[in-house]
Amino acid sequence: MRSYRELFRTPEFPPFFVSAAARTAAQTISGLALGTLVYRATGSPLLSAVSMFGPQLAQMLGATFLMSGADRLPPRSTLTGIQLATAAGTALLALPGLPIGVVFAVVFAEGLIASLGGGVRWGLLNEILTKEGYLLGRSVFNMLTGLMQVAGYATGGALLTFLSPQACLLLAAALSVASALATRFGLTARPPRASGRPSVAATWRTNALLWSSRPRRLTLLGLWVPNGLVVGCESLYVSYDPGAAGALYASAALGMFVGDVTVGRLVPPGRRPRLGVPLLLLLATPYLFFALHPGVPLAAAAAALASIGFGASLVQQERLVALTPDHLTGHVLGLQSSGTMTLQGVSAALAGTVAQVTSPGVAMTVMAAASLAVTGALTWAGQGEDERTGQCSAQAAGWGSRAARSLRASRPSSTALTSPDSAAPREKTSGLNQATGE
Repeated sequence: MRSYRELFRTPEFPPFFVSAAARTAAQTISGLALGTLVYRATGSPLLSAVSMFGPQLAQMLGATFLMSGADRLPPRSTLTGIQLATAAGTALLALPGLPIGVVFAVVFAEGLIASLGGGVRWGLLNEILTKEGYLLGRSVFNMLTGLMQVAGYATGGALLTFLSPQACLLLAAALSVASALATRFGLTARPPRASGRPSVAATWRTNALLWSSRPRRLTLLGLWVPNGLVVGCESLYVSYDPGAAGALYASAALGMFVGDVTVGRLVPPGRRPRLGVPLLLLLATPYLFFALHPGVPLAAAAAALASIGFGASLVQQERLVALTPDHLTGHVLGLQSSGTMTLQGVSAALAGTVAQVTSPGVAMTVMAAASLAVTGALTWAGQGEDERTGQCSAQAAGWGSRAARSLRASRPSSTALTSPDSAAPREKTSGLNQATGE
C-alpha cells in the first residue's frame, strides 16, 4: 500500500477516519474554550494550562491500571463508549457557574476514561490496515490531527468572539457524539485481540515486560519526554497572548501537518530513520526565542517551524511497533499514547508554574531548553548502547539500536516476550519498509 487512494479504498478506513476527525475537532474546540473560560475566571496561566491539558495528567493512571483492556475488550463498543462518556463530560463542563474544583474533577475523569482509547484505537488500525499500510495510515491520522487542529483552533477562536465558552463546549460535545456514531455504525464488530479478562494485575505484568527491554524503554522515553516538554510551551499560548491564542495553535498545527506529510509520504524509507534526532532538535529550538516576547507574526512562524519536528514521532512509532509482538501492539501503543499524554499534562503544569513566577515567554524558553537537554541525553544513551555491544549504529530513529540490528538479522516469534533484552523484534515485510504505532 503506497498511496492515499489505496488507503481510503480499504474497507472501514473511511468511517474510522471520519470518527477520528470529529473527535479531534471536539478536543481542539473544547480545549480552547475551557482554557479561555478558566483564564477569564481566574487570570492564572497555571490553571488555564492545566484546564486545557489536564486530562493528560490522568493518562498514566489509565496506563497503570486499565491498559490491559486495550487488547482484551471489543474495540468498536469500547471506542463508542469512550466517545459518549467524553461527550457527557464536555456537556457537564458547559454548565454555568461550575466551581473550578468541579471543572478539574471532570477534566481528570475524562482523561482517565480516554486513557484506554489510544491503545484500542491504534491497535484497531493495525487490524484494519495491512502491515505495509500501517505507517502510511498513521501518518494520515497525524496529518488529520494537524488539519483538524488548524480548523478547530481557528474555528474555536472565531466562535469565542461571538459565542460564550459554554456554547463552544456544547458544540464540542455534539462532535463527540458524532464521532461515537461514526464508530458504531461504520465499523465491524471485532473480538478482542487477546484472550483473558482485563485486570490491574495483567496490566502491570505486561507493562513490566514491555518496560524491561532497554531498546523499547529508550524509544518510549524518546516519544514521551522531548515533545511533552514542547507541549508545555504550547500550553502557554493563551496566557502569552489571549487574543491570538487561536492563531498560535493553528500555526503550530499547520507545522505539524507539514512535518507528517514530509516524513510519512515524501522522505524515502531509507532516509527516514536518520531524521529522528534532527527533528526533535527542530521541535524545541524555535521556542528559545520566546524569552524576547516576539510579536504575533513571528511567534506564529516560530510555532509552525517548531511543530514540523513532531514528525519525529512517526519514525519512533515505527520502531516501537517493530520491537513489539503483534498480540501486544494495542497495549504498547496505548502505553506510548498514555505516557505521551501524561508528560504533556505534567509539562503544561510545570510550564504554567514557571510562567506564574516569571512570564509565559521565559517559561517557554525554559521548557524548550529542557527538551533539548533530554534529546541530547537520550541520544548519548543510544550511542552508549552501541559501544557496549561493540557494533555500529543501527538504522533507527532515536535510540536503543541494538534491537534494530536484531530486526535486520532475524525474525523471531511474535507470540511472546521472552527476556528483558530480547525485545521480541519483528521483521517488517512492507513495501514501505515501515509501520508506526500517538
